[in-house]
Amino acid sequence: GEQSLEQFRSFINTMPPNSLIFRLAIRLPTIYSRINPRNPTQSVIFRAVPSLTSSSSSHNCQTRRWAHTVLQDKGAVPIKLWTQGLPQLERQAENQLRKTAQLKDVIHPRGMAVMPDCHWGIGATVGSVIPTTTAIIPAAVGVDIGCGMIAVQTDLTSSDLPDNLRPIRNAIEKAIPHGRSGSGNASMDIGAWSKGTPDFVMKRFRDELADEFSIIKTAHPRIGRGNLDNHLGTLGTGNHFIEVCLDERQVVWFVLHSGSRGVGNRIGTYFIELAKNDMRRHLSSLPDADLAYFRQGSDHFEDYVRSMTWAQKFARINREVMMALMIAAVRASKAFAKPFKTHVTAVNCHHNFTNREVHFNEEMLITRKGAVRADKGMLGIIPGSMGASTFIVRGKGNPDS
Repeated sequence: GEQSLEQFRSFINTMPPNSLIFRLAIRLPTIYSRINPRNPTQSVIFRAVPSLTSSSSSHNCQTRRWAHTVLQDKGAVPIKLWTQGLPQLERQAENQLRKTAQLKDVIHPRGMAVMPDCHWGIGATVGSVIPTTTAIIPAAVGVDIGCGMIAVQTDLTSSDLPDNLRPIRNAIEKAIPHGRSGSGNASMDIGAWSKGTPDFVMKRFRDELADEFSIIKTAHPRIGRGNLDNHLGTLGTGNHFIEVCLDERQVVWFVLHSGSRGVGNRIGTYFIELAKNDMRRHLSSLPDADLAYFRQGSDHFEDYVRSMTWAQKFARINREVMMALMIAAVRASKAFAKPFKTHVTAVNCHHNFTNREVHFNEEMLITRKGAVRADKGMLGIIPGSMGASTFIVRGKGNPDS
C-alpha cells in the first residue's frame, strides 16, 4: 500500500546511492506509474519484462559471455563463477559451494557452474549447476521438483490496457486456485480444486500422468498419500506468482512461476530421507548430510530418477494448464476492447531439475538448482522478484556453464 511504499522510500534514503538495493528499488515508482499513474497500488501484478531483442543487453552478453572465475580447493572439483562485477558472494553460499565441490567422486571433474544471482539454499546453492555421471543428489534438486516459469507474449500493448486493472486481477484469481488453507486438507484448501478438478484438467492427468504415477506409488506407497490431480493447474504459495507484464517495447506478456505442488514436495522429501538412510554409514564422511546421494545401480537410484522425472512432467503440465486458464479468464473478463493473440512467443522451462544430457562427449546427469538450461538458441526465463524485471533470454551455448 501507499504507507508501505513511503516507509520503503525512507529506508532507501538511508542507503548509499551506489548500492545495489538503491538502484533496484528506485525503479519501483517508475514501473508502477507507467502502468497506472492514478493508482499505483492497483498495479502490483504488473512489471516490466525485457524482450528478446534488446540491443544493449545482447551486446553485453556477447562481449562477456565466456568470462568466469574459478574457485578450487585442494581435493575438490572446480567451481566456475559467473559473478564478476557483482557484490562479493555471500559467505553462506560460498561455504555451501565449497562443501558440494568436495564430492569429487560424484561430480564430473569439469566442475560446477555458478550463476550471477546465486545464494544459499536448502540442500544446495540456488543458482548452481552440478554435473554428475554415476550418482544423483536428491537434496540438490530439492522438494519443489520441476519448479519453473512459463511466459506467453501477446499482440497487446500498454495502450490496450484498461484504466482499471482490478477486473483483470479478479478474473485471474477466480480462475486459478492459489494460496493454502485448512492445513492443506483437500476439501478445505483454497489452493486446490476443492470442489472437484475440472474435466479438461482431469483429462490431462489421466492421459499424461496417471499410469506412470500408479507405478511409482505402488513401489513407494507413502508418495501416493495426499493431494494429486486436485493440485494440477494450481499456483501454490511461497514465491510462486502470476503476472501480467510489459516489456520495454510496451508489449503485454502473461507470466507465471510454479512447480510440482504437493506431490513434488512428497517425492522430494521422501527420497531425500531415503538417501540419508541409505548412506547412514557414510554420512560422517560427507561434507554435509544434505549431500547424501544415490549411486547408479543402487536400490533406489532408478526409482528416484523415475519419480523425479514424473514430477518434472507434472510441473510442466501444471504451468501449461494455468496459462490456459489465465488466458481464458482474461478473455472472458472483456477487460480489453479488442480480441488478442497469445501464440506470438511462448517459453516453458524448469529451473529446479535434473536432466540427462551429453556434454564433452559424455552422458551426464545435470542438476540445475535455480538455473535454466541455456543451449545455443534455447529460450529461457530468469524470474525477477517483486519490483524487479523478469528476463526472457536466449542461450549462448557456453559449454563451461
